[in-house]
Amino acid sequence: MLRFLTAGESHGRGLSIIIEGLPAGIPLDAETINTWLARRQGGYGRGGRMKIEHDRVEILAGVRGGLTLGSPVALYIANRDWENWQQIMAAGREASSERALTRPRPGHADLAGGLKYRQRDLRNILERASARETAARVAAGAVAAVLLQELGIEIVYHVLQIGTVRLQQQVEWETAKQALESPVYCADPDTSQAMIDTIAAAQQKGDTLGGLVEVLVQGLPAGLGSHVHWDRRLDGLLAQALMSIPAIKGVEIGAGFELAALPGSQAHDAIGYQEGCGFYRHTNRAGGLEGGMTNGEMLVLRAAMKPIPTLRQPLASVDIVTKEAVSAGVERSDVCAVPAAAVIAGAAVAWTLAGVILRQFGGDHLADLKERLAAYRCYLQQG
Repeated sequence: MLRFLTAGESHGRGLSIIIEGLPAGIPLDAETINTWLARRQGGYGRGGRMKIEHDRVEILAGVRGGLTLGSPVALYIANRDWENWQQIMAAGREASSERALTRPRPGHADLAGGLKYRQRDLRNILERASARETAARVAAGAVAAVLLQELGIEIVYHVLQIGTVRLQQQVEWETAKQALESPVYCADPDTSQAMIDTIAAAQQKGDTLGGLVEVLVQGLPAGLGSHVHWDRRLDGLLAQALMSIPAIKGVEIGAGFELAALPGSQAHDAIGYQEGCGFYRHTNRAGGLEGGMTNGEMLVLRAAMKPIPTLRQPLASVDIVTKEAVSAGVERSDVCAVPAAAVIAGAAVAWTLAGVILRQFGGDHLADLKERLAAYRCYLQQG
């Protein structure tokens, strides 16, 4: 079973990642992972933290000569800002109480986490709940994306909406691949500029913006996932992976919510067959998923991100110690992190798909996995 664990706090020494269940023989190098990390840090609207951190991964174990060994892979991402927080975030009793947080921020994990773990300094919650942890997830997802690429499966991600500015036309595969050239990872230049303008306006007001991101996956065979148990349905697994990203409040597959208003005759995808290629759909309103399984069409996923809740003009709150009405605490934050969310969503989808493929086809070496998947694809083509 493929799985990973992360450890680390936002202003701690760094982030640690341990990946278990990868087959041997996967080509892996730090620069491939660093490319994903750099994209996560990019995007117009990011805050001061991104000017400090330049994330670089160090491969500590599980790789030799540029290939995975089949043993656990250990990765590490140092926090450059650690030097400014060593006393505050020290593991020993010498840790300073300076910058303690007692004014919970609406929309954050501060209050619920403080109550759950009986913390009087909410920094003990926010340091782990921070989106800084997603750098570790992106590193794990980047590794999964390498595996998928070796299997002929490709992922692209881009931004559809920021604030009220939305890309109106449907984005084709080749166009979506060019989205990373935009400062906000949007595939249309005019919409991209309008997004930049609306972010700048929000920054002037001390406000924040959310938006909508899309992940597309090509090359998936039909039949990944399962209908036989609720916890093996691929749509459920993908939705959970995306919803676990901080600030994501909604997930849509294919035409998604639009289907609720359509009659069945207009909502589903008619089936065709071509000799040598197998079965296919005339349309893709299902977004590549039917009955908890892939159907061979392009996978289409969207995730809605709420505005970042740390505001320069904070909302009303209550001090957890004095119980007095106060303004919420303010931490360094972004105006808009929707472009980063697109990268994180791509990593989350890559990880989920890699896990499902390994569960279904297995193999201790990449060559075994390729052979089994190729045989399955051949069966599908024969129909």
